[in-house]
Amino acid sequence: MSELDPKFKYRVAREPGGEKIKLCFACGICTASCPIREIDERYNPRKIIRMILLGMKKRVLENDFIWFCSSCYACTERCPQGVRFTDVMNAIKNIAVKEGYVPWAFVQQIEILKKHGRLYEIDEFDNNKRSALGLPRIAKAKGFTQKIMELTGIDKITKR
Repeated sequence: MSELDPKFKYRVAREPGGEKIKLCFACGICTASCPIREIDERYNPRKIIRMILLGMKKRVLENDFIWFCSSCYACTERCPQGVRFTDVMNAIKNIAVKEGYVPWAFVQQIEILKKHGRLYEIDEFDNNKRSALGLPRIAKAKGFTQKIMELTGIDKITKR
């Protein structure tokens, strides 16, 4: 009981996209129409909503399953209460990032962007292939990406 946060559902409801979370009565239509649920049992919209409403904040935010949503909107189209679950998931992701729960893959991408200025390092071999195809050469990154990350605070998020 000490791990429960009864105000968590209100925080999700205040986040853009999470406004209708408290309207859900757990009918399960969202789960039945979810293509991700067919692939991975951990992603169950009905259970996620229930955990939010019960205040299981830490369990929701620190699990990778919140990042599985494919934004197909099948759950939203069929919900009888008009809960836009895809938007709710985006609200939960925003809260997770604000609290320092960032998926490992995103952290790795940020590190690559800081180092190379893009997600794929362009070396001399790649530029020679581009030239042979008549494409312009791509210059090495000059560190502006890292500066942008420092100014926006993205580098701090990935260090938590």
